[in-house]
Amino acid sequence: MPPETLLAFLTYAFLTSITPGPNNTMLLASGVNYGFVRSLPHVLGISIGFGVMVVGVGAGLGRLFEDDPSLYAALRIVGGAYLLYLAWQIATAAPMQDASPNGRPFGFWKAAGFQWVNPKAWIMAIGAITAYLPTGGGMQAVVLLALLFALVNAPSVTVWVTFGTTLRRWLTDLRHLRVFNVSMAMMLVLSLYPLLFR
Repeated sequence: MPPETLLAFLTYAFLTSITPGPNNTMLLASGVNYGFVRSLPHVLGISIGFGVMVVGVGAGLGRLFEDDPSLYAALRIVGGAYLLYLAWQIATAAPMQDASPNGRPFGFWKAAGFQWVNPKAWIMAIGAITAYLPTGGGMQAVVLLALLFALVNAPSVTVWVTFGTTLRRWLTDLRHLRVFNVSMAMMLVLSLYPLLFR
């Protein structure tokens, strides 16, 4: 990959990873409600799960959506319904002092699996492959793109957990925490608009 193309791809990976969306909204809420360390499996699940998705798209899964747009419409409906469920979970999360120490933030497998029903993740993966995969690069180039994307994605999304963890000490008041959780749930619902109604 020429250096200018690599730089453009890394910029694309950074910007699409760090901008607000379902993953980052959930990570912010996880940082507030569970802290940094307990949110790390969520971070790794997003980055590795998304990397695997990029490989899948590069191997031809993305073509399914191009050939049959109804599949993408179905994905948007399923993903939207799941995001609404997650928004409800965030809005009704137990206060930090009431939460069980065994309470469960999103784990690695759940976060990795979520990428496959996250319409924004599909758009990002298809964009990465269609715009940056060198012609005739083959699976080796696909795997390289996926690996680079995962390496850029992990620290980018970790920013959101860190911000949530920082907010955690300011949200010890039950009312403030409840307002925060409901606000995060609303942001998650609002993130559906460009994905479902464009």
